[in-house]
Amino acid sequence: MSLLQREKKICLGVDPFWSRLAMIATQDIALNNFFWRKIVISAENLPLNGPVILAPTHRSRWDALMLTMAAGRRVTKRDCRYMVTRSEMTGLQGWFLNRLGCFPIDQGKPSLTSLRFAVDLLISRQQLVVFPEGRINRTGEPVKLKKGLIRLAQLASNKGLEIKIVPVGLAYSEVIPKFRGSASICFSKPIIISKDCNQSTNDFNINLYKSMRSAEQSALLAIGRR
Repeated sequence: MSLLQREKKICLGVDPFWSRLAMIATQDIALNNFFWRKIVISAENLPLNGPVILAPTHRSRWDALMLTMAAGRRVTKRDCRYMVTRSEMTGLQGWFLNRLGCFPIDQGKPSLTSLRFAVDLLISRQQLVVFPEGRINRTGEPVKLKKGLIRLAQLASNKGLEIKIVPVGLAYSEVIPKFRGSASICFSKPIIISKDCNQSTNDFNINLYKSMRSAEQSALLAIGRR
């Protein structure tokens, strides 16, 4: 099987059965039992229709579960479609992630197949999740954002779409989340990318990073951290 065929095979839709089971396991059981409280801030900034890219800070393995809780099917009536690294799409974990609508991407050199699939999802008014920091950054130290997000948004906007990019901040009561701690998520106002947008990649990433960190500060304050 060629690389192209393997990528097409792994870029599947969301399996309804496994999706419902995952929501029960992660939201009703895992999140509710692990965290004492979960706070959602500025949910009104989350678009309920049209193509959306969620751009969250990345502080923990719990981030994806918090995002799905606050912006997933139970809230927006649509799934969070995650772009994940190839290493995460292997073995049993990859089997499950595949059925939950996740798809792989090489952060260093995104393939045309992955980008086209992501653009197709946006054309069909789906909701993508892209972690611009590229990896878990527990300390919150400044990092250079990956260029893939703006490239993806520009490719989609060239199809005549108006892409809404929502900066998201996530925070936990401890640097490494602990049992019965608190978790918080904050949504900033969307950044609009259209065909007429001529902002440079560098300027876009600076503005996006500022919005992500501002949202994170709001999330931190909500749980008593700074």
